[in-house]
Amino acid sequence: HTPMYFLLSYLSFIDFCYSTMVTPKLLENLVVEDKTISFIGCIMQFFLACILAMTETFMLALMAYDRFVTVCNALFHTIVMSKKLCVLLVAGPYMWGTVSSLTLTYFLLKLSFCGSNIINNFVCDTVIVSVYCSDPTISQELCFVITIFNEVSSLIIILTTYIFICVTVIKMSSADGHQKAFSTCASHMTIIAVFHGTVLFLYCVPNCKISWLIVKVGSVFYTVVNLMLNPLIYTLRN
Repeated sequence: HTPMYFLLSYLSFIDFCYSTMVTPKLLENLVVEDKTISFIGCIMQFFLACILAMTETFMLALMAYDRFVTVCNALFHTIVMSKKLCVLLVAGPYMWGTVSSLTLTYFLLKLSFCGSNIINNFVCDTVIVSVYCSDPTISQELCFVITIFNEVSSLIIILTTYIFICVTVIKMSSADGHQKAFSTCASHMTIIAVFHGTVLFLYCVPNCKISWLIVKVGSVFYTVVNLMLNPLIYTLRN
């Protein structure tokens, strides 16, 4: 019931939902010849993927803040990170993810669907705009702006907290204190590097510079590999 495990339980819930939504269909497509998904199923996968990805982005930022309080204000950790504050902090990312996902899905559904129905990926993410006849510029630009906002704001929180953590660790005189601080933050920094690195590469670089093969490999990382690494890394750390 400590704040770290409270936040970790919601991160696990996000990963569980994400992997349940993506991985079974991916495994099915690997073994059957009929690699199809219904239009409604594809839109729902896009909608839910947006909610979960945006929520996880800010959940990792919240966990960075919890690490900051743990290292820099250890004696007041349980007071600062009260149960009420933890609930409010968790509710925020879920609400923002839902609103953002509804907005993106709304503009996506306003596009005109035409004959082509082949998606060059294994998951229905922003690549589905390629099967529409009408100009997807507004939808693509909106997705780019929201992604940039999510990445910049969450990374600012993460970098700021870790700067304060580093300053505090440097001031520690004992080697044991350095080791404990590193142990507290190492697993979280690993997850951040894998998740944010993949998202920045896929959604914050112009598509013309990335081949479809690289897009698919990157999609595997943030939809399958990262979700599999989270419990392994945190379990081994604990």
